[in-house]
Amino acid sequence: MYRPAAFDVPDAGQAFDMIDRSPFGHLVSAIDGHIDSSGLPFIADRQRGLLRAHFARANPHWRRLDATSDLEPEVMVIFDVTNTYVSPSAYPSKAEHGRVVPTWNYEAVHVRGTVRLHDDVEWVRELVTDLTDRQEATRTARRVQSTPWAVTDAPSRFVDAQLHSIVGVEVEIASIEGKRKLSQNRSDADRSGVLADLQASPDPADQHVASAMRSVG
Repeated sequence: MYRPAAFDVPDAGQAFDMIDRSPFGHLVSAIDGHIDSSGLPFIADRQRGLLRAHFARANPHWRRLDATSDLEPEVMVIFDVTNTYVSPSAYPSKAEHGRVVPTWNYEAVHVRGTVRLHDDVEWVRELVTDLTDRQEATRTARRVQSTPWAVTDAPSRFVDAQLHSIVGVEVEIASIEGKRKLSQNRSDADRSGVLADLQASPDPADQHVASAMRSVG
């Protein structure tokens, strides 16, 4: 990832926090000239340096990973945390000298590592339970009088059948890179102009980026 100093996230803990905020990532692999990408909801284990997720059994991506001669093939997982367009019209400097151009503000995390597959019902059951508990807790925190759903709420035979239709995947993290491009390279006036412009927008993407901008000061 291209990470100019102004936008770099040097602390791995902050990068993990970004994944926790936006845990849907794209697992990318290149095996024998075949490039695959699968969008998967992940759960990050920062203590053990792992990402966990699952494939649909019908997805051929996991079979290509399983068939590789490399027992633990290398992959990249890309997390598109937030992003939105920034118009030059938001810059006060536009009126001063006009030397401004459009850009894009965004946050992203790239994880590189080796992958292991888990075609084991109990491993997958633990994963699905952890994923569900994490996301239901987040959902409940955002809503008033919301009752969280649990895996055990569904009939056990139904859950068992669903578990057989997925395959677990675990990425052992070799490197994690975070980037927050949030107008840090602009003047205070221009940055304030961008923030005001985004905060006035009804677009949720603009609101997410505005919140991220406020968090970096």
